Amino acid sequence: MCGICGFIHNRRVDEKVLYTMNQTISYRGPDDEGYYLDILENGMQLGLAQKRLAILDLSEAGHQPMQSYDGKIILVYNGEIYNFQAIKKELIQLGYVFRSNTDTEVIIYAYKQWGIKCVNK
Repeated sequence: MCGICGFIHNRRVDEKVLYTMNQTISYRGPDDEGYYLDILENGMQLGLAQKRLAILDLSEAGHQPMQSYDGKIILVYNGEIYNFQAIKKELIQLGYVFRSNTDTEVIIYAYKQWGIKCVNK
């Protein structure tokens, strides 16, 4: 099972903190790890990290944190969307192009298409 961690803070946090947080869950995913650190428009700092146990799409295309093609949506995710293939097919028909075969990427574009109502899918 993958592991995710992160923070949002109103002051600058050293990137080593995010790395240390992620290392404490190293047993959750031996296959890959990823980090995202940014200052948001409101001045808050966002840090996301993930330890990956590769089950779907074992390639580099499944790396997280995963971003939408325009970089506006960043996601770390641990779970399973059982009907993601059907949702992906619908999104492809709507013109979305996928780089991976992961349910994570499907979540990103489902959210982009339907907003929070994507959970009804």
